[in-house]
Amino acid sequence: MAKKSSYSADAIQVLEGLEPVRKRPGMYIGTTGPDGLHHLIWEVFDNSRDEAMGGFADRVEVALLPGNYVRVVDNGRGIPVDMHKHTKVSALETIMTTLHAGGKFGGEGYKVSGGLHGVGVSVVNALSTHVIAEVHRDDGYYMQEYNIGKAKARVKKVSASKEQGTIITFRADGTIFPEIKYDFKRIVGHLRQQAYLVKSMKISVIDARGACESVDPTERDIQKFMDSIAGKFYLSDDHYEVPHQHFFFEGGLKSLVAFNNQYQKAVHKNIFYVEKNNVDSAVLSVEVALQYVDDISPRISAFANNIFNPEHGTHITGFKTALTRTLNNYAKKNNFIKEKDGAFTGDDVLEGITAVVSVKMPEIQFEGQTKAKLGSVEARGAVESVFAEAFSTYLEENPDDAKAILNKVVIAVKARKAAKAAKDSVLRKGALEGMTLPGKLADCQTKSAEESELFVVEGDSAGGSAKMGRDRRTQAILPLRGKILNVERARIDKMLASEQVKNLVVALGTAIGDVFDLSKLRYHKIIIATDADVDGAHIRTLLLTLFFRHFRPIIDGGFLFIAQPPLYKIQQGKNVQYAYNDEEKIKIIGVESPDTVVEEDAGEVIEETEDVEEETTKTKTKKIHIQRYKGLGEMNAEELWETTMNPKNRVLKRVTIDDALEADKVFDILMGTDVANRKAFIQSNAHTANLDV
Repeated sequence: MAKKSSYSADAIQVLEGLEPVRKRPGMYIGTTGPDGLHHLIWEVFDNSRDEAMGGFADRVEVALLPGNYVRVVDNGRGIPVDMHKHTKVSALETIMTTLHAGGKFGGEGYKVSGGLHGVGVSVVNALSTHVIAEVHRDDGYYMQEYNIGKAKARVKKVSASKEQGTIITFRADGTIFPEIKYDFKRIVGHLRQQAYLVKSMKISVIDARGACESVDPTERDIQKFMDSIAGKFYLSDDHYEVPHQHFFFEGGLKSLVAFNNQYQKAVHKNIFYVEKNNVDSAVLSVEVALQYVDDISPRISAFANNIFNPEHGTHITGFKTALTRTLNNYAKKNNFIKEKDGAFTGDDVLEGITAVVSVKMPEIQFEGQTKAKLGSVEARGAVESVFAEAFSTYLEENPDDAKAILNKVVIAVKARKAAKAAKDSVLRKGALEGMTLPGKLADCQTKSAEESELFVVEGDSAGGSAKMGRDRRTQAILPLRGKILNVERARIDKMLASEQVKNLVVALGTAIGDVFDLSKLRYHKIIIATDADVDGAHIRTLLLTLFFRHFRPIIDGGFLFIAQPPLYKIQQGKNVQYAYNDEEKIKIIGVESPDTVVEEDAGEVIEETEDVEEETTKTKTKKIHIQRYKGLGEMNAEELWETTMNPKNRVLKRVTIDDALEADKVFDILMGTDVANRKAFIQSNAHTANLDV
């Protein structure tokens, strides 16, 4: 697949050394948690993907191996191995061991890349205990190994080879990352997305962590396996009996929009698509696909040089501007808008849209090291002009689709006006400033949001215990009566007609919709506390849906938590302990205990007695009382404080969103109206559920 090129050691430019990476890894990979760990894979993969974007490769494989090794393979040109004139070592060693050394700086190696990814592979090397770089090029197979960013020896030629490509295998450093645990599902999702973005590229993902002959492999077993795959290309072609998936999408972004809408009802039949190359000197290509669905939430995915931009950027600004202007022009021309109604707003035209916008640029600027937001100003004008022209043509050539889209927008306009009236009547100025708080709310005394906590509890009974047991200075209690409204497809006017939702909105203080203001959040810990049963789980899911759809910045800011009340109260004499799961219960009572156990569960008493007799002695029987809590209301104020509310003892789980697109899809399935898809999802995922019946 490789093309002839001037890509050699001369294309590699050196800017500085490697040491800062281990001192401050967060500056380079964002975090040393799960996100940062997986970011190592993305950095190595991005090099291979950039080879495919340049037309030098057409297949990439990512494999999880025994011993926490990760292996990334491509059939591109292979990293140069000749001597670098500046560093006096091979170009391969220069790239692997020097920060800011790579083929992306001088412009000769790549026209388009995902960023300065010479940075990426050296950072991965610095944060790994062991890295193996294997290169097939120039009729040879070359190899070099590294420990914590330093080469163990010079690059050596292992043998002759007719293959071409690069194999990077790394083992992340356990002293840098608290937990090294790769999520295969997360990797598959990320790489599937990349396959949509590079139409010419086949991506294989393989989970070979169980490929060793031994069930619990030793270091010797792992080394034996690593030796067996040295120099090989695609492990998924060797028919290992391990999970693996392949992705190849000829439809590109159209296929991605169809995938994102698989659980939605489309408003119009044809997916809009445009791709224009060589737009100008600053933008090599603009690609946009979109389709409206019968929903109220917009779903826009942004990419720059195939890097996902969750915070969007200049390309999305250009897209939104062109979308609003083009639909307004078409609506006026075809009498969809009356003069008195005024023009569509940006929010009107975004309701129910699923869109993907991708730009490729030779010189690209992101806001921040993690590339979450595109900052290149040239992207705005390029996307705006390319999309506006193509979308205008699409509307003219597809009148049925255009009519369906405009009718959808007109409905959004009416809903916006109704919602504004509802907000004006409910979210009065006094309520927003906390002067008219809901009567059910037992507020805290402090006015400092940083100190304040809001417990959203299920039922008046639990609310009563929580109000009596709380720390009044810092803890506020808002009891909910029954299940709140499912807001998945509810507009704001309907939401605010619900007393439960309205009380929560007013208590938070941020308002909602286009007037939402995170700086006015009254509590920096919002804690959902529901019963440990099916109804409690449902109420928790309804609340999470509300926050995900309408208070997303609260989740992103790290302000939303789920309380973890204990499942059991275990009492032996005067000694009282609490267990938060069955494993803790067993540990407390002892598996081999010859005690008499009295379990109290919903008023029913179950006795199990076991006496152990020997020839001359009889074990004294002790009694252990185990109370199984089904609801928070079963706890008195003191128990609720000690187990669930006391900051010294309690267990809280912070709510985070690792993959917004996946979360969006799951909420669509679980909380939407498509019963068949919900049933299929539950059946396929039932084995992962932790049921309490």
